[in-house]
Amino acid sequence: MQLDDAQRLDWLRLIRTEGVGPRTFRTLINRFGGAGAALEALPDLAGRQGRRVVPPTRAQAQAEIEAASRLGVRLVAMGEPEYPRLLRAADSAPPLLAVRGAAAALNQPAVAVVGSRNASAAGLAFTERLARGLGEAGLVVVSGLARGIDARAHRASLVSGTVAVLAGGQDRLYPANHEGLVEAILEAGGAVVAEMPMGWEPRGRDFPRRNRIISGLSYGTVVVEAARRSGSLITARFALEQGREVFAVPGSPLDPRAEGTNDLIRQGATLVADPEHVTDAIAPLIERGAFGQGGRLALDRPDLADAALFWDELDIDGGGTTAPAPTRADAEEPEPADERARLVGYLSPTPIGTDELARIAGLSVRVVQTALLELELDGRIERHGSGAVSLTT
Repeated sequence: MQLDDAQRLDWLRLIRTEGVGPRTFRTLINRFGGAGAALEALPDLAGRQGRRVVPPTRAQAQAEIEAASRLGVRLVAMGEPEYPRLLRAADSAPPLLAVRGAAAALNQPAVAVVGSRNASAAGLAFTERLARGLGEAGLVVVSGLARGIDARAHRASLVSGTVAVLAGGQDRLYPANHEGLVEAILEAGGAVVAEMPMGWEPRGRDFPRRNRIISGLSYGTVVVEAARRSGSLITARFALEQGREVFAVPGSPLDPRAEGTNDLIRQGATLVADPEHVTDAIAPLIERGAFGQGGRLALDRPDLADAALFWDELDIDGGGTTAPAPTRADAEEPEPADERARLVGYLSPTPIGTDELARIAGLSVRVVQTALLELELDGRIERHGSGAVSLTT
C-alpha cells in the first residue's frame, strides 16, 4: 500500500481529530473503507453520542505536513513499505509515524535498551557494553533519548545503528540539550521517530505512549536500571502485552535503582549479564520472523497495573497542535553542578573503577580523586581492590 497525497492528508486529519486514537482510527477505516469517508461520517456518529467533533481543516493538516517537510520529516502510514513491520503488529500502533533519518533502520532486527535517568556509573558502563555487543551482532538499538541509560545506549550504538523515539513532536526534543545526540544519530544513519504532531511539547502522559512504540519496534526490551515505579517498567509491560521478550539486568539489592529490574527477574524476565544472553534468546525469533513468549511473565505488581490505563489514554486523546509544557515533576533533572553531588549520583553499592567513574562523569581523574577523598572522610564511600569504589551501604 502507498498513500497518495490526498489520502495522506485525510489520514492526518482523522488521527489528529480529538477523541480519535489508534484503535478508533482503525475501526473507522475498516467501517467506512477510508479516511475520507470516515471524516464525512464522523460528525454524525459523534452527534448520536451527544458529542461535537471537529476534525482539523485540510489547510491545518497541510501546514503540519509542510512544517515536517522543512525539518526533513516524513509521515509514514501503517501499511506503507517504510513503516516498521514489528510496530505494525503491535496493538495501538500509530497509524502515522513521523520519521526523520534512515527509515531502513526501522525494519532491521532491533532490541530496546531502557533504564534510569539517574543511572549509576556501573549501569552506564554496562549499557555501553550491552549496546556495543548488540550492534556487533547486527541489531539496532532502540531507546527513548532520555538522560542516563537511554542516551548512553544511543551513543554506544551510533556506528551499528540506533533509533530514538520521541515523546513530543519532531521539533520539540526532550530533553532539549540532546539536540547534538539527535544530529549524531541522523548523521550515523539512524532514525528518530515520533507519533505526536509538530510543535507538540511532551507532557507526563506522553512518555508511556512513547514507551509502547519503543517496545513495539523491538524483538525484546532490556531494562538496565529501574526503580519500582520507573517508566522503564511500563516499557517492559508493553513489551509483555505485545508478546515480545523482556530482559533485565540484575543489580545490588541495596540500590533502589535495581529494585525494579530485580523484581522483573523474580517475575520471570530473562537475566542479562552479557549481550549474548539477549542475542541467543532472540536469534531464533528473528530467523522465524516470530515474536517471543513474553506472556509467560506475571507482571502483576500494583505499580505496574497503571500501565493498563495508558491504553485507554490512546483513544481518549487524539492529538492536536499545542500542549502545555511539562511540569517540574515531569521534567528532566539537571546535572548537579557540584562534583561531589554528581559523583554520588553515579555511585552505587556496586564497585566501579576510579578511571571508569571519571570517564562516565566527564571529570578529570584528579577532580574525581579529590572528591572521593572528601566522600571517604565523610564515611560515604568504601574502597575496594584495583582502585574501585562504592557507596557505603
